[in-house]
Amino acid sequence: MAPYPKNQILHALDRYLVKNPLPEELWVFAYGSLLWNPEMQVVESRQGKVDGLQRGFNSLSTVHRGTQECPGLVLSLREGGYCEGVAFRISKTSKQEDFKNLWLREMVTMFYQPHKCQVATDNGTVTAITFVADKQHKQYVDFDTAQCASMIGQAHGGRGSNIDYFNNTLSYLKKLNIHDPLFNDISHHWAN
Repeated sequence: MAPYPKNQILHALDRYLVKNPLPEELWVFAYGSLLWNPEMQVVESRQGKVDGLQRGFNSLSTVHRGTQECPGLVLSLREGGYCEGVAFRISKTSKQEDFKNLWLREMVTMFYQPHKCQVATDNGTVTAITFVADKQHKQYVDFDTAQCASMIGQAHGGRGSNIDYFNNTLSYLKKLNIHDPLFNDISHHWAN
């Protein structure tokens, strides 16, 4: 799937903000590449857990980590289990621009649905915005780990190789002492 035109993505942002104005304190829950490349002015970060959502390589990436001819796979959140990640509090002075840029990055093919979630942290619970999979979107997939490994190992897009995305995310999760068996299950196929 090709990226949507920028004006169409921004129009969707405007519609979202009419119904969901940004809060005074904007928190964003990161679970994938935002962990190691937030591209926002972060003034506070808290490691935390969201119940009811789990990571999965469920998004065909045809822009950032793959192409239409050789799609990659990137993370999304889907129903079930829990997800450990990081809640970022965004600077009040830059939150409008930062959220716009985040929207342009995450909504390039309109795969994700913005979602408010409760992030349980050691310093209390915060309400954050995160991006979850739209299971009705044509880029939603649910491949076995062998297929995921094959695709991730080959794909390359506008933001780099899919394997770099995988390794950078895994490395950051390890730094946070977060163990997600999904990564071991996929990387096991490369060891054989």
